[in-house]
Amino acid sequence: MASDIADLQKRIRKFVDERDWDQFHNPKDLAISLSLEAGEVLEHFQWKSYGEIVTYLENNKDAVGEELVDVLWYMILLANKTNIDLSRAFEKKLDKNDKKYPIEKARGNHKKYTEHIA
Repeated sequence: MASDIADLQKRIRKFVDERDWDQFHNPKDLAISLSLEAGEVLEHFQWKSYGEIVTYLENNKDAVGEELVDVLWYMILLANKTNIDLSRAFEKKLDKNDKKYPIEKARGNHKKYTEHIA
């Protein structure tokens, strides 16, 4: 997975560089765009019951997928702009979460780690 993320970072950097778009990208605007795109994902589920969502996804999976890719795209742009190696950051976060949520305490438990550690 890590190499896939690194590859995506390189591909998006190349795409942006070929179009000379980096000049328009700053961390603030990329973070705003990331949040806006996440909101567009939410629009697909707003006001729908679980059953309606299941049916909706049968007919609109591609549209939801495109919105998820937009979120990923801006996340990667922001990581590139801030020189964050997402592969490395992901591995560090996974290790951190593994310690915060040990299987014996977290399995089948939805509580935040601060609630089940004690």
